[in-house]
Amino acid sequence: MQLIPNKIPIKVGEKYIAVLNEHMAHNLDLHPGDRISVKNGRKGEIIAILDITEDRKEIRDTEVGLYIESWEKLRAKRGDKLCIKLAEKPISLQYIKDKLDGKKLNKEQINEIIKDVVHEDLSELEIAYFVSGCYTKKLDMEEAVNLTKAIVANGSQLKFNKKIVADKHCIGGVAGNRTTLIVVPIVTALGITMPKTSSRAITSPAGTADTMEVLANVLNDAAKLQKIADKVGGFITWGGGVDLASADDKMIQARHILSLDPEGMLLASIMAKKHSVGATHVLIDIPYGPQVKMATKADAIKLGTKFVEIGKKLGMKIQILASTGDEPIGNGIGPVLEAIDAMKVLKNDKDAPQDLRKKGLEMAGMVLELCGKAKKGEGEKMAEKTLNSGAAYKQMMRIIKAQGENKHKLRLGKFKKEIIAQKTGKIVETSNGMIAHIARSAGSPKDPYAGVYLYKKDGENVKKGDKLYTIYSDLKEGLEYAEHYDLNSVYKIK
Repeated sequence: MQLIPNKIPIKVGEKYIAVLNEHMAHNLDLHPGDRISVKNGRKGEIIAILDITEDRKEIRDTEVGLYIESWEKLRAKRGDKLCIKLAEKPISLQYIKDKLDGKKLNKEQINEIIKDVVHEDLSELEIAYFVSGCYTKKLDMEEAVNLTKAIVANGSQLKFNKKIVADKHCIGGVAGNRTTLIVVPIVTALGITMPKTSSRAITSPAGTADTMEVLANVLNDAAKLQKIADKVGGFITWGGGVDLASADDKMIQARHILSLDPEGMLLASIMAKKHSVGATHVLIDIPYGPQVKMATKADAIKLGTKFVEIGKKLGMKIQILASTGDEPIGNGIGPVLEAIDAMKVLKNDKDAPQDLRKKGLEMAGMVLELCGKAKKGEGEKMAEKTLNSGAAYKQMMRIIKAQGENKHKLRLGKFKKEIIAQKTGKIVETSNGMIAHIARSAGSPKDPYAGVYLYKKDGENVKKGDKLYTIYSDLKEGLEYAEHYDLNSVYKIK
């Protein structure tokens, strides 16, 4: 069948999508999601995923709609005659079905799935089915290791001519907790290479990348990151902005849409990111408690042993920190607020949040000991000395300048609302989830100046009328929307 190309002026990413009207698709016995071969003579050929429209005026019976990526790849022009025919589905779809049926996948099968994810030969729905299979039928340790290797192999990698390359990760769930901005400057100031890729927020008020972005550029390709690390010893950048473990970023989207977090996929996700930057020694923070992913310390330790096991198979030394996740770390929740907290710690300001400082020093000390820079039991002291001397702050400024400094003033949102205590008592619980909802409703992280600033922590006594927290937003509507929540449910006071 020959059809005339109709350009659809929309970009959809790397994948190729073609559109037929419903009447024509029915005549050709084609269905949404089918793969079709679209060939433009000698100019080029693509395998596109089919979309179908009911509008025969927009896409006529004689036409095939092409989004910008498909149009450009085919070097199409109006009037060309494109050859359309049904194409075979990727073999990876059979492997996904096998996993849904409970079958174990081998190294080659997993690699084929990940290769097709990276090349965008699988639709979001098909990726979601793979995630579902990993959730319901689970991945054993061998599959998790092979998934990790496949994610790394199908993306760019950083390589350092050094025996020790440090990294860290937190599995999340705790508001604030921006320890990366403390740990990386301390560790790299002491001569250890630490290339840190971080995520943006998906369901939280800010990810590490969102927070770092108010200070510096976080959109860097692999070549630039290699130069930055060689020059200043490390970086803090957005993992999604560089082709490092890119398949994982695509699968993360499906995981969050479905609210699924398969353990084997979580392990592979984290370890692939560490392996792709050449990390040899990694500290993984696993918060536990009723408000986070791991309910108990025993659960955190059990998951930690699996990280250690995968690390051994990948030639990486892993250490686990099982930390309490009962309340936020730091005072600010939101990109700018969290950046201000971190910079106060690095500058040794008197009003710096002491819980963030303490955890940052603890983690930096563990990394220094893990890497053999400090003797056992001496790492935290070395980290504190580096912080107190100002060397960590100077190193952070070097990293910021190497990545490209963002010179915008670290201001807060133009509009604010102060929340006061309705009774006298003692704070017995702080809700991570409620804080996240309120901060996001105020506009965070899209509005970097929005968020929540906390004045009180668990265990503190409060009097009726005391300030508990302040909500900030650059939009008045943001505050109004945030007020839909029960603002006094952030803290439990007894």
